[in-house]
Amino acid sequence: MQNSAVKIVEETLLSDNWYILKKITFERSTANGSAARQTREVYDRGNGATILLYNNANRTVVLTRQFRLPAFMNGHSGYLIETAAGLLDDASPEERIRLEAEEETGYRVGTVEPVFDVFMSPGSVTERLHFFMAPYDAADRVGAGGGLAEEGEEIAVLEYGYDAAFAMVASGEIADAKTIMLLQHLELRLLRAQRGAAF
Repeated sequence: MQNSAVKIVEETLLSDNWYILKKITFERSTANGSAARQTREVYDRGNGATILLYNNANRTVVLTRQFRLPAFMNGHSGYLIETAAGLLDDASPEERIRLEAEEETGYRVGTVEPVFDVFMSPGSVTERLHFFMAPYDAADRVGAGGGLAEEGEEIAVLEYGYDAAFAMVASGEIADAKTIMLLQHLELRLLRAQRGAAF
């Protein structure tokens, strides 16, 4: 959806070493009708998808752990516990997240359930992230997971009980936003199911 109250005045490419970083000067109409000119830096890394694999019978979830340099640079160990995720790279969100789930966790998922689409860091990053959930069981494990070595990925596959995963969110051991959002969504669904609503 375009916004006719916003006009791009100038774009300057700052970097395309990994993804695209631009300096954007724009004008927008303010509430009092005047035009305000501002300059911001915008990082475009494409859109992505993430998925929470869950097993209601065993009350378990499958997560991953990998090193994230930006988290390390901000005082964290860098090893984040996360839901499987990846950039779309021109695939549909559903297609991409099935591939990412198998590459990272070793589980081949069938039907995936869309949860929501959100902007994770809208002050500076263009990425829209598509969130999914899908059930899994032991028979769905078709490989070891771990990501793609040629892309430098070294991903550990983790399985936690529901209560342990929820507790790790509360304690801060799980500090990744997308993972917290999906685990809290699962927790809310469990609460609704306990009240007799459909899961």
